[in-house]
Amino acid sequence: MQQAHDGLFIDGKWSPAAAGEWIDVVDPASEQVIGRVPAGDGRDVDAAVRAARAALPGWAATAPAERAAVLAAARDLMAERKEEIAATVTAELGSPLRFSAAVHAALPITVMGTYADLAAEFAFEERIGNSRVFQEPVGVVGAITPWNYPLHQIVAKVAPALAAGCTVVLKPAEDTPLVAQLFAEVLEAAGVPAGVFNLVTGLGPVAGQALAEHPDVDMVSFTGSTAVGRRIGAAAGGAVKRVALELGGKSANVILPGADLARAVNVGVANVFANSGQTCSAWTRMLVDAARYEEAVELAVAAAAKYVPGERLGPVVNAKQRERVRGYIRKGVAEGARLATGGPEAPEGLTTGYYVRPTVFADVEPGMVIAQEEIFGPVIVLIRYEDEEDALRIANGTVYGLAGAVWGADEEQAVAFARRMDTGQVDINGGRFNARAPFGGYKQSGVGRELGAHGLAEYLQTKSLQL
Repeated sequence: MQQAHDGLFIDGKWSPAAAGEWIDVVDPASEQVIGRVPAGDGRDVDAAVRAARAALPGWAATAPAERAAVLAAARDLMAERKEEIAATVTAELGSPLRFSAAVHAALPITVMGTYADLAAEFAFEERIGNSRVFQEPVGVVGAITPWNYPLHQIVAKVAPALAAGCTVVLKPAEDTPLVAQLFAEVLEAAGVPAGVFNLVTGLGPVAGQALAEHPDVDMVSFTGSTAVGRRIGAAAGGAVKRVALELGGKSANVILPGADLARAVNVGVANVFANSGQTCSAWTRMLVDAARYEEAVELAVAAAAKYVPGERLGPVVNAKQRERVRGYIRKGVAEGARLATGGPEAPEGLTTGYYVRPTVFADVEPGMVIAQEEIFGPVIVLIRYEDEEDALRIANGTVYGLAGAVWGADEEQAVAFARRMDTGQVDINGGRFNARAPFGGYKQSGVGRELGAHGLAEYLQTKSLQL
């Protein structure tokens, strides 16, 4: 079994959960229990919130340079434990170890570093005429994070909250709680004072709901499904508290005429199949002009063949998610889409593990379920368009607007198209990820932004003094 704490991290101590109940942690590749964590409930959440409230005045009054030093220490400790982080995520999420090291471990270290820098350089005070304007912490933050990028999503919320001077209660996903415990160890070792960061493991409908609805939580930051995000938003609205929501996506990968088709298709397939398709910002709809459509299908099938389940392609997180993804594949076939490769059957030779065949659908109509709903598995759909206006209509034709990509013969052509897309982040001709650029969605993909200065601003409120 993986090493795990038998308590919740509240007010600087590992303490037993009130109910004395447990959650098993299962390795998606072996289907074996590898650990267990306490199942916290409303009583534990209340204790954690009270600890965070008590610690708030002291942490908020700490100089930004001191907060920056603590975050820098946390970054360095995470870097020292990078291999352990990668192994932990592989064990509880099923991600191939190479991907866990390159993304699940490396990315949060980078993000923690950006907030160590921002805490030191951000202008928390400015003069506007005869006014002094201060940026102050919003207060106690309830952070509820998902399983698909377990440590990255934790750091993307906790690091800016701590940089802003907020205190935090974290409720991580029940499928991937072990890396959250490791993170608590890191923060304690980095010198985060007792009560400033608290960890309550537990089920979403129990601990998560209690945290979102707690009257002494000033802000809720949630990443997960749009359905749960609506409920959290409604509860937060009733209490008039700050909310940040990073929700679902059905992002378009638009390949314009004249673009490098082979590169666009190969990068697009890699984007979707990374993390077994469990990425909210994945470009799951590939839009190709009619003249080159069949060539794109052939390229996509060839690219998908490189993602061998059990090797380059890991399992999805649990049995329920596997059946959900397979159900969407069956739905696509029933809707009349052409199954170019893959399918709902178990991959050959894999009788254990929550694996799904890498699947490519062609001849997909924009209104089909598989072109409208988030599948969250290794499934990509190819949609034919007639001209750029048709492509734009299709790209903007879902309730989501989280991310996307545009490929053009030149950068200006692609940028002009991307400016018309109803989405929060667009990669142009394979542009590299930027950990300081704002990440977040339009429409039902969420409210607010994460990463960089825009992410820090979510955890601040403004006060002006007229002199």
